[in-house]
Amino acid sequence: MTIEVEKRQKLALDAIKHAFGTEAGEDSVNLFVGHHLEELPQSYWQQHLGSSTPKPTAVIGLLQLRSSWGEDDIEFFDFTLPDEVTDYVVSVHFDSAGKIDGISMES
Repeated sequence: MTIEVEKRQKLALDAIKHAFGTEAGEDSVNLFVGHHLEELPQSYWQQHLGSSTPKPTAVIGLLQLRSSWGEDDIEFFDFTLPDEVTDYVVSVHFDSAGKIDGISMES
């Protein structure tokens, strides 16, 4: 992994954490967390977080990089939950100047 990929991955995760619970995260991070808390079995949460009813912020802490792609593989960063339990991702987009200009939930 290149230094730029590592840098943007960290920036993307930080942006996801900051967007959660805000109006900016309403159609992306908040939707992703809410959907998965409702849809995944309690056993999944117990295995990964030690609680069958985890706090939503704990779900954010589980996010893993699924892929980076786009121009030079550093334009989009897609994060998802471990163990391939979902087709959904939280996708963070970087503009040509390296600034985050969008977070969305995609499938």
